[in-house]
Amino acid sequence: MATASRLRGLGAVLAVSGATWAAVALVQPPASASGRGSAGLDAARRRIADPAAAIPPREVQESALIGTSVINPLDVLVIGGGATGCGVALDAATRGLRVGLVEREDFSSGTSSRSTKMIHGGVRYLEKAVFNLDYGQLKLVFHALRERKQVIENAPHLCQVLPCMTPCFEWFEVVYYWMGLKLYDLVAGRRMLHLSRYYSANESVELFPTLSRKGHNGSLKGTVVYYDGQMNDSRLNVGLACSAALVGATVLNHAEVISLINDEFGERIIGARIRDQLSGKEFDAYAKVVVNAAGPFCDSVRKMANKDLSAMICPSSGVHIVLPDYYSPEGMGLIVPKTKDGRIAFMLPWLGRTIAGTTDSNTAITMLPEPHEDEIQFILDAICSYLNVQVRRSDVLSAWSGIRPLAMDPSAKNTESISRDHVVLEDYPGLITITGGKWTTYRRCC
Repeated sequence: MATASRLRGLGAVLAVSGATWAAVALVQPPASASGRGSAGLDAARRRIADPAAAIPPREVQESALIGTSVINPLDVLVIGGGATGCGVALDAATRGLRVGLVEREDFSSGTSSRSTKMIHGGVRYLEKAVFNLDYGQLKLVFHALRERKQVIENAPHLCQVLPCMTPCFEWFEVVYYWMGLKLYDLVAGRRMLHLSRYYSANESVELFPTLSRKGHNGSLKGTVVYYDGQMNDSRLNVGLACSAALVGATVLNHAEVISLINDEFGERIIGARIRDQLSGKEFDAYAKVVVNAAGPFCDSVRKMANKDLSAMICPSSGVHIVLPDYYSPEGMGLIVPKTKDGRIAFMLPWLGRTIAGTTDSNTAITMLPEPHEDEIQFILDAICSYLNVQVRRSDVLSAWSGIRPLAMDPSAKNTESISRDHVVLEDYPGLITITGGKWTTYRRCC
């Protein structure tokens, strides 16, 4: 468990702001990016890489927001401290913009810390792209595979390459998954992590001892192993926030936006009224543009600008469970190719335990979503037929639920069929909303 021990050790170190310089390497802006230029970008990189660099204390951050005014506004005020919001703040700050970010709870306290911990292109999305001739899904996979490699390179101490095993109980499945995963490699191109390959039944059981040799469709014919990325999502998110602060952004957690501020003509958003959740103090922060990156709560922010705006978020519940370490070996994940609802389920080693998930079902938007018993049982049922150990409800050590903020498609019958691509729109002057997308592609959302 060397890797797990190393990650646990680093967790304590990177929790303090002085060491968060390494939390994430500075993102590579597009060639067309303007602002600071290469000299300013190099200075920002050096600032992030400086182990002696310190993040300004909370009082200084709050004072910087209070010090804004109609004639001295921020360039950008970001609402939401998840992956997208912190990514926007970091990207904007490194381009020389004056940036502020506020988060109602703590950084990565919501959806961004409740993922499958995977950085992946989306094997399921590629399958849909091929069989539905869906260029949108193919484009999503292409961009996600490119970003997968970049995120791993940006934060190698928080991200790693993880082989994932796909069991095959029919020879047709061997051919089908081998061809599909070779296409996955092909789409990745030079951003490919490692070549996928076939393993015989004996080799597969040796690599994954708890893998069953018997399935519903017969005996194990072998497995196809491909490679994706794994990350520590919450620490990566906090790293983005700290990196943004180090290059000049003002970031403040436990600061709730309670209303938006209009200009004197009532035609444009020019700031937000903010409440410090720790002290109860309220103040105004002004900005030329307000970016709404509030995840599942995007519609709540949009309705502050115009209560008649129609909802654009279709919330989806994603539940994961934590199981003992013996369910999966260190350094190898298992993919359940198709669950009852047509999804792919993962069973992955994680910090000395095993995480399994996920579900995809309609849900209500709440601050603290909780996993339901039927969702936990769904995951246990999905993995039990692929294992040679008894899968017991009592083995579940913990569980969590995250709300995916999917951009709504009126024609979609369920959340599983909705694209995971992001949406950027300005449906009220001065307020830009970013929603949807995947953890892997947070940089593209920015």
